[in-house]
Amino acid sequence: MTLYYQDHPRFYLAIDCTIFGFSDGELSLLLLKRNFEPAMGEWSLPGGFVQENENTDAAARRVLAELTGLEDVFMEQVATFSDIQRDPGERVVSVAYYALLNVGGYDPELLQHHNARWMNINVLPPLIFDHTEMVRQARELMKQKAGTEPIGFNLLPKLFTLTQLQSLYETIYGEPLDKRNFRKRIAEMDYIEKTDRIDKTGSRRGAALYQFNEKAYWKAPKFKL
Repeated sequence: MTLYYQDHPRFYLAIDCTIFGFSDGELSLLLLKRNFEPAMGEWSLPGGFVQENENTDAAARRVLAELTGLEDVFMEQVATFSDIQRDPGERVVSVAYYALLNVGGYDPELLQHHNARWMNINVLPPLIFDHTEMVRQARELMKQKAGTEPIGFNLLPKLFTLTQLQSLYETIYGEPLDKRNFRKRIAEMDYIEKTDRIDKTGSRRGAALYQFNEKAYWKAPKFKL
């Protein structure tokens, strides 16, 4: 190590992940109850330290895979949090990410092993350090991108009803959407395809099931919902 580097302080570099899920018309967040100090017994976002052989993206993907068993998950960087006193244990700079996943696809045994739990985004417990601000910024970024990119489909099962789709976007935006206008807009999107499958869980008549065609999306005009 050269003298130039020796003359400067060293910090820990961490990542923290705001992991969103959607089920039964509710947007949820995956939280951990910490079993170590500092802040043992309190709720936090999943996270960890960046290792020597990783960049921050790889570290975030590793943390998510260890927690859920999933590897091919939509994930995006939100911001860097570097307040000097943000972590009472040591000087830690954290790069925050958010991820969107289908709550039916993860490994529940892994969640139990890590003492993790899904919680409704609107009734979260107090979170440690600056994690509440991380969640706020992640949710705002998700809201912005959901209107111009089809990221919301990462939260849905492969087959979904239009009611589920509208409920998802109402939850993301935090406001009701006009049903007629919403369905008219969806009908204009050739990459949201109606299948021959019927969901009869809500009524005897049932509702048509749709799917998102990613290949068709890339050939279509820009997404806007």
